[in-house]
Amino acid sequence: MTVPPRIEVHDTGDALASAVAGELLSRLSDAQAAGRVPQIVLTGGTIAEAIHREVGRLAQVADVEVDWGRVEVWWGDERYVAPDSEDRNAGQARAAFLDAVGVDPARVHEMPSTAEAPDVASGASAYAAAVGEHAAGGDEFDVLMLGVGPDGHVASLFPGFAQLDVTDELAVPVTGSPKPPPERVSLTFPVLNRARSVWFLVSGEPKSDAVAKALADGTDVHETPAAGVSGVEETIWFLDRDAASRL
Repeated sequence: MTVPPRIEVHDTGDALASAVAGELLSRLSDAQAAGRVPQIVLTGGTIAEAIHREVGRLAQVADVEVDWGRVEVWWGDERYVAPDSEDRNAGQARAAFLDAVGVDPARVHEMPSTAEAPDVASGASAYAAAVGEHAAGGDEFDVLMLGVGPDGHVASLFPGFAQLDVTDELAVPVTGSPKPPPERVSLTFPVLNRARSVWFLVSGEPKSDAVAKALADGTDVHETPAAGVSGVEETIWFLDRDAASRL
């Protein structure tokens, strides 16, 4: 039986970022105390960048012990561009906190750029293989973070795109993205839905309609892909008041 999602509404985007960052540190610490190497999946976007910066800040001052050398880091999607492109989600995360807190580079699993894969399809195949190798070893994602677009897309799974119906691949190439850049790699629904805990991170009134549709009963995932993802153990929607304004 699917567990109903939990909705947390914060006054501002900054308050949301602080709450998510603190919760992430706590989850990582708890997982390591239980003897596990936690696996997290990062996302991109404006609110994600604010959260990443806050993680970096709290990691220095919070009274929570996290061994960042024992954290596995993945991405839900990535732009297939040059490795030093400002469009790279991974580059943003590295600059905001990964490098500063000392995550082991061998545990940072970036999606391939144009330097590592000859085309976007090859990049998707390579990442699917990496994810599959960890899954075969019994590893699971502890926390998977997702932004939501005004059109209801998550990762790079867009309304009306064929990738929404892919069930036999772990990662897929995306071409002709309605949001630039046009070529991307994205995890698929079967992988996104395998995380213990799924966190939606949404800020701003322009996304309020997508939030309301995603949380409504009977929403078609082909129209609002965010409705198609939930955690095995829990699903949390972290919203600011503007994003929650139509609930």
